[in-house]
Amino acid sequence: MIDSDLLALAREARDRIVSLAQGLVQTPSLTGQEGKAAALVEGAMRGLHYDEVRIDEAGNVLGTLTGSGGRTVLLHSHLDIVDPGDPAAWRYPPYAGEVADGYLWGRGASDTKASVATQVVAVGLLREAGITPPGEVHVAAVVGEEVGGFGTRHLLRGWQPDVAVIGEPSANTLRRGHRGRFEFVVTFHGRSAHASAPDRGLNPHYSMARFLTALRQAPMAHDAELGASSVVPTLAYVDQKSSNVIPAALTVHLDWRSVPSETPEGALALLERMAAEAAEDGIRPEVRLRTWTARAYTGLEQDIAFALQGCHLAADAPEWVTAQRAVEGALGRPVPTGLWTFTTDGSRLHAAGVPCVGFGPGEEAMAHVVDERVAIDEMVEATAAYMALALALGAR
Repeated sequence: MIDSDLLALAREARDRIVSLAQGLVQTPSLTGQEGKAAALVEGAMRGLHYDEVRIDEAGNVLGTLTGSGGRTVLLHSHLDIVDPGDPAAWRYPPYAGEVADGYLWGRGASDTKASVATQVVAVGLLREAGITPPGEVHVAAVVGEEVGGFGTRHLLRGWQPDVAVIGEPSANTLRRGHRGRFEFVVTFHGRSAHASAPDRGLNPHYSMARFLTALRQAPMAHDAELGASSVVPTLAYVDQKSSNVIPAALTVHLDWRSVPSETPEGALALLERMAAEAAEDGIRPEVRLRTWTARAYTGLEQDIAFALQGCHLAADAPEWVTAQRAVEGALGRPVPTGLWTFTTDGSRLHAAGVPCVGFGPGEEAMAHVVDERVAIDEMVEATAAYMALALALGAR
C-alpha cells in the first residue's frame, strides 16, 4: 500500500472518526472519573477487531495489533480532562460534542479526545485493510495525565515500547519535545496575632515578599533546544480566614518549567537556600516538592510527585527522521516541526528510555480553554498520519 492510500482510507472513515471523538467529548472524564470514557474506547477497539484489548489496574485502555517481529510502537493519548468551568461561558455546552463550522466543540476535543479517537480508528483501519504492521502496535488511552501522569507511570511498570507517539495537540505538526514541570510548595511559618497588635506576632508576608522578589532574579538554566527554564508563583493562601488576623503560615505554589539539565533535587536545594535567606528572624521557611495520592477510577491509589523532567528527541535521531518522512508521505505535503510549550507524558516515557515523537490533531492553544475545539479535517489527516507512523516506526 502506498502512502496516499492511507489518506484515502482515513477519508472514507470520516464519519466513524467523528462519531467516536464526539462520543468521547459527550462523556465527561475528569481525572479519576474516566471509567465511562474508558468503556467507550474499549468497545470501539473490540468493534474494530484488535488482537487484544484490556483495561489495566490503573484504568488505562490498551489495544494491540500484532506485528511481524519489528519494533514495538506505542500510540499514546489520554482520557482525562480538566474541569470546563462555567458552562454558560461556552458557545456550545462543554459536553454537547457539537459539530459545527467544520469543528468538533467541547471539553477535551483537542486535549486529547481527538487523538484518542484517531489513534483507535487508525489501527482499526490497518486491520480492516489487511495490513500487518512490522512490529506490534499498541494504542494506550491512559488516565491521570493531567495530574502528573500516574496512568503512564503504571503502564510502564515491567513493560516499555521501542518507540512512542505522543498524541497531544500540535495542529498535525511534529513535535520533538518540551520542558518539564516541577511543582514546589513554599511555606513561611510565623506566629499568629491580632492585626491591631502586630508586634505580638511574626508576620510571614514580609519574608514571602522578599523571597518572591528574589525569585524573579533566580539563576535559571538554558538548553540549546528548549530555551531557558522558568519558575513562577501560582497559588497562594494563608491559614486564616479572618482579615483582622496576622496568619501563622503563608504558602505559595511554584510552577518550575525545567530543561533536561535540571533535577528536582537541584531546584529544591536552590529554593531552600533562597527561602532561608529571605526569612526574617523567627520565621521558619519550608520548601517541598508537591506530592499527593492519586486515586484511579478503578480504586488503585498511587503517590505522585510533580516532577517531570524536560525532554527532546535529537533532530538526527532515526525515529525523528523516520517520523517526518512517514507523515509527509501520508499527507502529501511538508509538515512543520517544533516543540511544545506544555509538558506531556512524554517525560515519563523519555525517562524510561523510550524515544518519543509528538503529533496530534487540535491546536495547542485550545488546551484547557473555553470553547475548546478541533478541526474535523485535522482528525482525518491525523488518522492517516498515525497509520503511517505505526507502519514506519515499527520497521527495523
